[in-house]
Amino acid sequence: TTLLYTIKFEDPSCTMSFIEVDKDSDFSYQNLPYGIFSTTSNTTPRIGVAIGDYVLDISAVKHLFHPEIAAKCIEGQRSLNALMGSGRQVWTEFRNTVKKILSAEDQSIQGDVQLRQHAIIPASSVIMHLPADIGDYTDFYSSRNHATNVGTMFRGKDNALQPNWLHLPVGYHGRASSVVVSGTAVKRPVGQILPTPTATTPIFAPCKLMDFELEMGFFVGPGNQFGEPIKMENAADHIFGMVLMNDWSARDVQKWEYVPLGPFNAKNFGTTISPWVVTMDALAPFRLPHTPKEDPEPLPYLKEKDSYQFNIELFVAIKGEEMVEPAVVSHSNFKYMYWSPRQQLVHHSVTGCNMRPGDLLGSGTISGTEDHELGCMLELCWKGTREVKLGESGEIRKFLKDGDEVLMTGYAQGPGYRVGFGHCSGKVLPANNVQ
Repeated sequence: TTLLYTIKFEDPSCTMSFIEVDKDSDFSYQNLPYGIFSTTSNTTPRIGVAIGDYVLDISAVKHLFHPEIAAKCIEGQRSLNALMGSGRQVWTEFRNTVKKILSAEDQSIQGDVQLRQHAIIPASSVIMHLPADIGDYTDFYSSRNHATNVGTMFRGKDNALQPNWLHLPVGYHGRASSVVVSGTAVKRPVGQILPTPTATTPIFAPCKLMDFELEMGFFVGPGNQFGEPIKMENAADHIFGMVLMNDWSARDVQKWEYVPLGPFNAKNFGTTISPWVVTMDALAPFRLPHTPKEDPEPLPYLKEKDSYQFNIELFVAIKGEEMVEPAVVSHSNFKYMYWSPRQQLVHHSVTGCNMRPGDLLGSGTISGTEDHELGCMLELCWKGTREVKLGESGEIRKFLKDGDEVLMTGYAQGPGYRVGFGHCSGKVLPANNVQ
């Protein structure tokens, strides 16, 4: 059924909501990210929109949406999958409705005291859930700086990048079942590791080189038919929005297992994502100018005619158990990606692989060119050869200790507002007993 557009609310001069939002809040009126939440008084997971220090309960205002959208994307929905799969026309209508009913000019919620008390919930009282039922998860390796650094450590500067790296977005299939929402603790994994650098026989033991990876992920919107690839010219219509992502890594497990098929147990024990999905519409003002950087030039199916890179500031902090405040150890930027999300999606489906709404694709570790821009402990400590200071706490690290909490944040900075992602955090728990 073709939707009849009842909401035409795209006035760029209206930048204010009746809900007061601090200029440094991640969740500005220009952002309005989507998530799945519940409360102690209503334990049913449902769709929410973050704005300032509050969450708009979409189920409480579904009558203000187009009836077809309410029926298809809101009523009874415990995930964003239905909205993700509904396509750009519905995304636009949905977002315009949210902007209208939260605007300073509109009285639909603002003028109804009872509805306002029911629909506007303090963010401090909500429980966040995974935003989607994630059917499949793929992780890429698309930061040239990161790939060069890791390759240099293990193969030398002259052979840092594998021959295929500059021709395609390298990736591997991850484990969707162990993707968890921010705030979930992650156990240190156990597995096969080499006890010394010169050993050739493994032992079964807890991981000693546990690491974080600073990444971003994007959720697939409408899928493609089996056997029919997604083309570059309409790839953006298949990308719903983005989250922060920590793809926890067991470096010693990975070193032993990765030849010849790549990461397996070293990556499947946990991947943390932030709960709020920032839409590509909200990120649109932060797209960078198109400056083709690929050399050699990619094959025609991977060529982009315009930019799909974004200026998003990214931070990683670590808080040890004895520390009062977390210490920032990395400040990077999503602009350092060599392969874009659009290129990743097109390459993933070029074989005819069918993508589905709610599939999660990770960027790979995001590293810049400077030491403070490195996106994992492996790089920050340069394979254990240097120490990483945790601010003024007096603590140092090479890799993560039990009890360490890793906190990732990120935002795009606009004039007087931010489009941010909230927190992506997780604490390292001790490994299971290996006996």
